[in-house]
Amino acid sequence: MWDTTGAEGADRLGARRRSRRAPIWGVEKGREVKRYGPVEQPGAESSPRPTTFLRLPRLCNLEAVDVAFVGLPFDSSLTGPAGARFGPQGMRLASLVLRPNYNPSQRIQVFDRVSAVDFGDSPVRPGFLEHSLEMMTGTLANVHEGEAVPVVLGGDRDVTLAGLRAAAERHGALALVSFDAHTGLWEQDGGTQAHGTHVRLAVGEGLVDPQRSTLVGMRGGLRHPREYDEAREMGFTVVPWDDLAQLGSGMLAAAVDIAAGKAYLSFDLDFVDPAYAPGVLTLEVGGPSSAQALALLRACRGLEIAAADVVGVVPDRDPAGLTTALGATVAYEILTLIACERRPDA
Repeated sequence: MWDTTGAEGADRLGARRRSRRAPIWGVEKGREVKRYGPVEQPGAESSPRPTTFLRLPRLCNLEAVDVAFVGLPFDSSLTGPAGARFGPQGMRLASLVLRPNYNPSQRIQVFDRVSAVDFGDSPVRPGFLEHSLEMMTGTLANVHEGEAVPVVLGGDRDVTLAGLRAAAERHGALALVSFDAHTGLWEQDGGTQAHGTHVRLAVGEGLVDPQRSTLVGMRGGLRHPREYDEAREMGFTVVPWDDLAQLGSGMLAAAVDIAAGKAYLSFDLDFVDPAYAPGVLTLEVGGPSSAQALALLRACRGLEIAAADVVGVVPDRDPAGLTTALGATVAYEILTLIACERRPDA
């Protein structure tokens, strides 16, 4: 029995109740993480327990949470092959073998700086794009309301629009830093939303500030000769892969400077050459290797990330699991970028 008489007894009882409300999940060699981190125990990566990203606790209560991974399992608006709705679970499974506590590339102890959880999947209604966008936007709005940064596990490219709507509702027009083999500025055909129009729609809704935004990695054929020029005329900094291959990580450091405030970071796995990521929606050859892509992403250190997504993963197109492994690593690197901007004692 606890002695609850006097201040000392009340303090002990209060501490016991607080520990029940907010258990410490992550411990590394006996040292507690900030609040929530990966489950560290032998065999955790092969446990039959429900899979969560990085073995994080699955919680909907966002008290004392800095980052929440959210699955948006939607792909009903595709013009290409289906299967991106399985991307969130594929990346969760691939993340089980990652060792996320210390990131040697950024030289930080990640969970000393951020408390992170898996928020689960948003509900969607397959076949009904607008209804599903409303549902996904509402789920992400709840994360923002809880003052956590949502990192989306997609899902096809259209889930980015839900991410931007929720983030802009909270923060106003955002800078967009997009890693993608396409601009996302295609025009709608026949008045219905088509795959590849998400950036154009976001600009039209006032969710994105083109003057502070950078699009990198585009390659392959274009619909017309002025596609890149039109994006630049809208205000975007546009860096096709042929140019980015020459400019390197300094171009992403410049994108951070251009953003100058709250930003949305979006990474479509088709940014990477299909030799390294074959399980994607649109195969565009001649892109960066996985090592080059990760180096470019890490160069975004200093970006004030309000929300982010990793999209375009189609696990069924890659039986070897290369793409889900890379997608999980990209999401982890985004978590690290967020952690880089937090003090260990924050």
